[in-house]
Amino acid sequence: MAETIIILDAEQMRRALARMAHEILERNGGAAGLTLVGVRTRGGPLARRLAARMLAVEGVAPPALDLDAAPFRDDRARDAPPAAPQALAVDGRRVILVDDVLYTGRTARAAIDALMRAGRPAAIGLAVLIDRGHRELPIRADYVGKNVPTARSERIAVRLAEIDGVDEVRLARDGD
Repeated sequence: MAETIIILDAEQMRRALARMAHEILERNGGAAGLTLVGVRTRGGPLARRLAARMLAVEGVAPPALDLDAAPFRDDRARDAPPAAPQALAVDGRRVILVDDVLYTGRTARAAIDALMRAGRPAAIGLAVLIDRGHRELPIRADYVGKNVPTARSERIAVRLAEIDGVDEVRLARDGD
């Protein structure tokens, strides 16, 4: 039987995102020149939440865009090189990639490849709600909601109200 533990409830998630928004604003000197790019599926809603929080703090919200990094992954077969993502205005902007969970680093690497195909950002940062370790690539998040050391056999499930009807992060462990 699997054991499930709630790592973040709705209020804890709200506080973590508020802290991350403040950290992003502080390190970047405000929202001007920033673009938040959410990695599908749950990174998009998280990027929009961060932008809304920045609007509440600064009176200015950076653009919050969505990015499908799947065609750029190196661990999936493809017949041809992926096309540049549409509607990603990143030239000269400080881009913050936003994702729900950082694990092996492969999705973040794919998202960086997609961004570079779309244009030439001034800088790229990475914001994740959960960092669970176990990197296969040398990638580190600049902004982390919560570090959750896990075993490879454990699973993290981020659930967002916009998609799942509830805000929470769960850790599932296989039982005996």
